Amino acid sequence: MIEISPMIEIDGVQKWFGARQVLHDCSTVVAAGEVVVVCGPSGSGKSTLVKCVNGLEPFQGGHIRVDGISVGARGTDLPRLRTRVGMVFQSFDLYPHMSVLDNVSLAQIHVLKRGRAEARSRSEALLARVGLADKISARPAQLSGGQQQRVCIARALAMDPAAMLFDEPTSALDPEMVQEVLEVMQALAAGGMTMMVVTHEMGFARRVADRAVFMDHGRILEDTPIGEFFAGARTERARQFLAKVLTH
Repeated sequence: MIEISPMIEIDGVQKWFGARQVLHDCSTVVAAGEVVVVCGPSGSGKSTLVKCVNGLEPFQGGHIRVDGISVGARGTDLPRLRTRVGMVFQSFDLYPHMSVLDNVSLAQIHVLKRGRAEARSRSEALLARVGLADKISARPAQLSGGQQQRVCIARALAMDPAAMLFDEPTSALDPEMVQEVLEVMQALAAGGMTMMVVTHEMGFARRVADRAVFMDHGRILEDTPIGEFFAGARTERARQFLAKVLTH
């Protein structure tokens, strides 16, 4: 049997915002090449947990390791770590005065120190991969929301990450634009990208994810294979959640 190495290890993570504890003893492991959907009601700690994985949110207890690197260790170079862990948010955060091509190329040049020609070539290839080869000269304001989010995915992939984190990447999109973003994510998963995805898109979860992590009130209540989660969630809270989201 081939042993699959863990890419993301979350062990007993605790986090507070002031006096309010928002993550309680959260533990899970994401293997290399695995797709894990993090779901649950609003305010359950999903986005906070994912942001802890690449150090965007500090945590006060437990340990997180990404590709063997301890995220919370004092000497960890977090900017460098974040080049290994791509992040796609709800909001697009593209530079409005720059072309699509320059938005995707910028961090490659300044962080990875790629030459401009190499960065341009990589950007063009990735924009073609997300279906935007004809938009490289456009400004973000000239794109639909779905197109902007696909630019964000290309920008994250340009850093050659070992894993990708998605924080509700379709929640700001009109319904007809959601599918074009999910199709790009589905292709990434099919290509073997390690992914943690915070989402309410349960159809996507069912098709693409290997496992579901269900959270409520800052705790992981379920961490089960995706088929088992949909066939018969173990906790009453998860069953209530699924009953609501699957009927809308």
